[in-house]
Amino acid sequence: MKTEIPVWKKSNLTIQEAAAYFGIGMQKLRQLTAKEDCPYVLWVGSKCLIKRVMFEEYLRDVYSI
Repeated sequence: MKTEIPVWKKSNLTIQEAAAYFGIGMQKLRQLTAKEDCPYVLWVGSKCLIKRVMFEEYLRDVYSI
């Protein structure tokens, strides 16, 4: 049995989850996470996960994306 965890409780989000949670398009999220030194990205193999809390802090500090 798989337990469903609410997105706002997850520490890492997939691109799809982050797009729905933050209201940002998937293509824009892929552009933002493409840099190697991106501090709010966790790569698990070839899967890109966004560190939710760090990305929230990033969005709080930027004027536009």
